[in-house]
Amino acid sequence: MTLRLHDTATREVRDFVPLEEGKAGIYVCGLTVQSEPHVGHVRSAVNFDVLRRWLEASGYDVDLIRNVTDIDDKILTKAADQGVHWYALAQRMHRELDKSLAAINVLPPTYEPGATGHVPEIVELIEELISRGHAYAAEDGSGDVYFDVRSWSSYGELTRQRVEDMEPAGDADPRGKRDPRDFALWKGHKATEPATASWPSPWGRGRPGWHIECSAMAGKYLGAAFDIHGGGVDLRFPHHENEQAQSRAAGRPFASYWLHNAWITTAGEKMSKSLGNSLLVPSVLERVRGIELRYYMVSAHYRSHVEFSFEALDEAAKAFQRIESFLDRAAGHVAEWFASLPDAFVQAMDDDLGTAAAVAVIHDVVREGNRLLADGTDVAAQFGQVVAMLDVLGLNPADPAWGDAGSGSDELTAVVDALVAGLLEDRQAARETKDWARADAIRDRIKAAGIEIEDTPAGPRWSIEQGSV
Repeated sequence: MTLRLHDTATREVRDFVPLEEGKAGIYVCGLTVQSEPHVGHVRSAVNFDVLRRWLEASGYDVDLIRNVTDIDDKILTKAADQGVHWYALAQRMHRELDKSLAAINVLPPTYEPGATGHVPEIVELIEELISRGHAYAAEDGSGDVYFDVRSWSSYGELTRQRVEDMEPAGDADPRGKRDPRDFALWKGHKATEPATASWPSPWGRGRPGWHIECSAMAGKYLGAAFDIHGGGVDLRFPHHENEQAQSRAAGRPFASYWLHNAWITTAGEKMSKSLGNSLLVPSVLERVRGIELRYYMVSAHYRSHVEFSFEALDEAAKAFQRIESFLDRAAGHVAEWFASLPDAFVQAMDDDLGTAAAVAVIHDVVREGNRLLADGTDVAAQFGQVVAMLDVLGLNPADPAWGDAGSGSDELTAVVDALVAGLLEDRQAARETKDWARADAIRDRIKAAGIEIEDTPAGPRWSIEQGSV
């Protein structure tokens, strides 16, 4: 089966056909490093990390570029409010972002460019747009440069909007614009802003607009045409619409496929600091391990909105612990094994990265493995399948990237095994003395804890109750 992806641009699920056989280029819009990342922020990174891993598992050589916006109105405002240099704030928040992504095993991108390091490429692209008649310098002396949306007849094609129906762009003073929907490519330096937040340009000192930076950086590292552009669904307009318009207006084909992940919401609203309902990643990781948080996000399809709750997070953590429990117990019964992916898992992943269905396949295999363990039957095949599937999703507890955080179930399983073994010994003693009431009471106590007991010729065996996996 061929990988099929839901292309936001065409609204269709299309076969993935790369521009170069065996290779895949992905550009993902990263964060504006203005504050600590919350759970909603990192979902996009996790989703496209899974895409990268699946492409690599399918034999592709992947280049994934994920930028950071390290100069922006919000960064300048927050730095001024905190009384710190804007670049110090951006760097500190970038480090926090890196720590949060590492804590949930998001692979580092092939390269992670920042806007401030690519001003020459940005200026060059703006000059190309001006020369082609698609951009202009404002005549009000501001030093601003705007994209002329009326000059590009395809403007609005990504989100299927007419220019007349769009709200005015709010990224610069409208007095210098020919049309209120024109958006800023370059922002002239203002006396109220730090001198360090500006660079020389043909239009005077200033700094890049938000949209132009991604077009310039995608072009530098992936070329004029590349395979996949991704990001959160909230970036479709105006950010991605504007990226596509300015890139194609400059003669660059840009992205062949557009993929957008849905939000993590709280009370039905996008999780964001402005709503006051954000949940910072370090705080969430005080409650669950990073591997459990990643499992929670991967368990939902990337285009499905997730209504966050700690109850759902706790349930996801328990579900993942049941997978770990199987691996821990099966490891002691497996001498040789090899990794393999079940056909159902491959079909789920090839169907627009169907991670929800793929996770269901993992639990199906775990259930079968637990049944075979109870029968004293070889589980090498099931063990290898579960390990292979978890590797694809970035959830293998044995991955060194997790460190102690990913393998905490070893000690937990040992403790549970010792406690259950003691109870089973008490139950067996009661059975030998024909104290059936006590034996049944011990059995019920174990069952109430979610543990299934099966009496076999080799003695009693325990496992997590099948119906709860």
